[in-house]
Amino acid sequence: MFRPCIDLHDGKVKQIVGGSLKDDGAGLRTNFVSERPASWFAELYRRDGLMGGHVIKLGPGNDAAALAALAAFPGGLHLGGGVDAENATGWLEAGASHVIVTSWVFRDGQLDWERLKNLVGVIGKQRLVLDLSCRRRGADYFVVTDRWQKFTELTVSRETLVRLADYCDEFLIHAADVEGLCRGIDSELVSKLGEWTPIPTTYAGGAKSLADLEEVTRVGNGRVDLTIGSALDIFGGTGVTYADAVEFNRR
Repeated sequence: MFRPCIDLHDGKVKQIVGGSLKDDGAGLRTNFVSERPASWFAELYRRDGLMGGHVIKLGPGNDAAALAALAAFPGGLHLGGGVDAENATGWLEAGASHVIVTSWVFRDGQLDWERLKNLVGVIGKQRLVLDLSCRRRGADYFVVTDRWQKFTELTVSRETLVRLADYCDEFLIHAADVEGLCRGIDSELVSKLGEWTPIPTTYAGGAKSLADLEEVTRVGNGRVDLTIGSALDIFGGTGVTYADAVEFNRR
């Protein structure tokens, strides 16, 4: 299935080459900046019944745009970016169906189980998506945090996914090495996710054509959905039309 996205940077809807996003802004590579507000995209997804897309705040200055998107499609979108135990409830009350958490549940390269359990105690596992976005190092995929710049010691593996599935409703996994490049998906990672994950999982990274959507559906064993970003025509891309992606879901 196709899952939509709204990536926010400096209050605007953008498509960014994933590995180029750094705290100081140096070297940022942007594929697309929309003249339309985040709410326009949310209304589009609502019209077409595309549930479970993600709104990601990439740094500060994005709260107003995120709130507008959630108001335009209440209960239809996941919200991520700077989420912690203190603000998670507020985002859910603002209209997010789930919150997406990454960096906050990691400390010093390790997953902080107390923080994770505390968060689940506050909002419940059924409202939580764990972002296990990763980069490859050797034969393994390691979870990366802090705008995909810091490697943790946690690998994306069967053991990891099975254990963490007890604490969340879904996984969101960007293949940060290929994110935004439109050179094709990481089929090896998708295949492993389809084999290992016990709960719904959304993969993002590198999608360039409708064939990628078909491949994710096939090799993901029906457990993995695909987010298409920079290749999509509503984000300035030429590889996939939004209408075709919606039609794929309807089929």
